[in-house]
Amino acid sequence: MDCTFCKIVKGEIPANFVYQDADLVVFPDIRPKAKVHLLITPKEHIESFLDLKENHTKLLTKIIKVIQQLVKDKKLESSYRVVVNGGVYQEVPHLHLHLLGD
Repeated sequence: MDCTFCKIVKGEIPANFVYQDADLVVFPDIRPKAKVHLLITPKEHIESFLDLKENHTKLLTKIIKVIQQLVKDKKLESSYRVVVNGGVYQEVPHLHLHLLGD
C-alpha cells in the first residue's frame, strides 16, 4: 500500500507528532489553512469516513476525546473547526480529521 499517512505512522516519512498513542497520531498539516491546523489520524488504515464500521466506536470516541483535549491545550475554545473531507476533497485516502483554529 502506498499511503502517505501509513508511511507517517510507520515513521517512513518524518512528522512532528503533537500527540500519539496506540491508536492515533496527531501532526501539523504541511499546508496549514489556519494558525493551528492539526491532522488527527488513526494508525489503522481506514480509507474514508464512509468506511467506518461499528467496531470503530471506541476509536471514534477516542478521536473525539483527543480533539477536545487539543482544543483546550491549544486554547482554541473560542475559535475552532473540526473537518472531515471526503471524495474529491480528501487529498490522502486515509481517514483523518482536521482541527483548525486561530
